[in-house]
Amino acid sequence: MKVVTPARALLRPLLTLAAAVAAVAVPASVAAVGPAGAGTTAAGTTRSVAAPVVNVLPDGVPRVPAPGGVPRVAAATSVSAIAEALRRGPVYVDPAASAQLPPADAAALTRRIKDAGKPLFIVVLPANYPTRNLFTELRTATGITGAYAVRVGDRFDARADSSVLPRTAVSNLVTSVQGESGRTQLTDFTDRALANMGGRAPSTWGGTGHGGTVSNTALITAGAVLVAGGVGAYALVRRGRSRQEAEQRAALEKLRVVVDEDITAFGEELDRLDFHPAEVGADDAMRADYERALDAYEQAKQYMADARRPEDVRAVTQALEDGRFSLAQLAARREGRPLPERRPPCFFDPRHGPSVTDATWTPPGGSPRQVPVCAADQARLADGRDPHVREVDTDGGRRPYWDAGPAYGPWAGGYFGGGLLPGLLVGTLLGSMMATPSYAAGYGTGYGDFGAYQGGDLSGADFDPDDFSGGFGDGGGGDFGGGGGDFGGGF
Repeated sequence: MKVVTPARALLRPLLTLAAAVAAVAVPASVAAVGPAGAGTTAAGTTRSVAAPVVNVLPDGVPRVPAPGGVPRVAAATSVSAIAEALRRGPVYVDPAASAQLPPADAAALTRRIKDAGKPLFIVVLPANYPTRNLFTELRTATGITGAYAVRVGDRFDARADSSVLPRTAVSNLVTSVQGESGRTQLTDFTDRALANMGGRAPSTWGGTGHGGTVSNTALITAGAVLVAGGVGAYALVRRGRSRQEAEQRAALEKLRVVVDEDITAFGEELDRLDFHPAEVGADDAMRADYERALDAYEQAKQYMADARRPEDVRAVTQALEDGRFSLAQLAARREGRPLPERRPPCFFDPRHGPSVTDATWTPPGGSPRQVPVCAADQARLADGRDPHVREVDTDGGRRPYWDAGPAYGPWAGGYFGGGLLPGLLVGTLLGSMMATPSYAAGYGTGYGDFGAYQGGDLSGADFDPDDFSGGFGDGGGGDFGGGGGDFGGGF
């Protein structure tokens, strides 16, 4: 059997790429358009360029291509016309609202969203545009799973399919940009949403937002540079990988202390429960709850013993979260209370157990958002006192876990899975780190991947109307008249 060394494995695709690049032939008819409207062919001659073609949308409204590939509709715009434009690109600006987002800024947003590859849609409409049931109708007309942000005059709101961005996250993101000017608001929302949402861009958008043509010479030169730098790149990759592994080992050791505390605390909860499967009054449901809690305890210990990278810790805290919910169910059955709703654990310290409600919390220097809280912390906040926050050791002393560094991403992700965590952490140190490319590159997808997201898929009218309900209002924090993160109702 032929053995391929790592260096040979790296160079082989580079050589293949160079050969493919050299074989690319750019047709002479594809040329850059000069300032006078003439095209320059590969032979250096010029040719005339026809005036832009005006396409007609399905409802008969003419669509004029705009700079940067941002679709614009040239007449009073129907929802179906906006939807058709959004199927072609992520940003739509009504001609009557162009002052809110000039063409250059719209083109920049388009490139940013396409390059991120996320199903985010931005719509800018004039102040007098009807908003009743706008989100629901827009989502139905596009038929694409994603997040939809709409600015109508000086009002702004957003809705999203919960599989792409949870309702709480939508509400928090909208609240964080309320009161900003049109361009700043849309840019800030886009940046924050792209950092927090999941899913993928629809295939109908085509490639990335970078336009323009590339010459044969440029392509061949790029291929040659890739091949020439192959060996050097391999050496750099090896050094970078060794450094990354050392950083991961150090991060894991920091996490080990915190996770061991969590496992110990859960074991103590099991002891305090003092439940015996054969005790008087115990039934099969109680015994099943207790067995699940015991299994979760053993799984957490085993997962931590097997952990080799920081992202492996997510499985540990996820098991602990499952176990605590089983204990909450068992306690309710023994006391004859209604079974608790499945909710995330207390945001301030997951050891407090499942949350009972959501409360408003504002991190230092951040914006208000709704976070899940236990009954004790709910009472403290209502009395104007500080909640009991989980603090961990850092080089600068004890800090809340959301200000302690990137290693705590997977730890928190196991507790707050399903896409909830990014919205909770907007504006915190950990939230900011998770939004940077180096975060995922340095520690793997286990840091930023908090749920099985879907998005960009053509679902047609088959979506949860609760995700798009509510009214379109002003400053409602994701609730334009109610709904908060919902594609129903109106603006």
